[in-house]
Amino acid sequence: MKEEIIIAGFGGQGVLSMGKILAYSGLMQGQEVSWMPSYGPEQRGGTANVTVILSDEAISSPVLSAYDTAIVLNQPSLDKFESKVKPGGTLIFDSNGFHRFPSRTDINIYRIDATEYAFANNSAKTMNMIILGGLLKIRPIVKVENVLKGLKKSLPERHHHLLGMNEKAIHTGMDLIQKVN
Repeated sequence: MKEEIIIAGFGGQGVLSMGKILAYSGLMQGQEVSWMPSYGPEQRGGTANVTVILSDEAISSPVLSAYDTAIVLNQPSLDKFESKVKPGGTLIFDSNGFHRFPSRTDINIYRIDATEYAFANNSAKTMNMIILGGLLKIRPIVKVENVLKGLKKSLPERHHHLLGMNEKAIHTGMDLIQKVN
């Protein structure tokens, strides 16, 4: 098993954190892992993306030109990465703020209204975990219990009281994700 993932959006949406938690989750399962972030100097509010590779075998390079799965959280990310999803691959998007939706017919496209749900339920900081839950519903590449271990390792100890809220957000994402095509 090898899964090559790009997660992209604006800084502040939890893009890098989502990638880090996914990478830690893979480590907890004994997988080979690569986590490569990329962001502009302004970070919060600027563009950010992270490439995560999870594999049962050694990873030869963290640099990719095509992805099995793309998670895009804003229009510039969709514009940049939709064409880089491998045929038969998966694209997940949070529909908030898009003026053009994904249009490819040779990939699996899923919509998750994570931002809308998170704000409606006064839990804006869980938006990325809602999306991660949606990913795990359709691509169970890591076990939820390992995601929770990865989340605990990733979060500073002063925020460990939020672990339950984040676990609930993961399960919410599993319920919210919808196939578009």
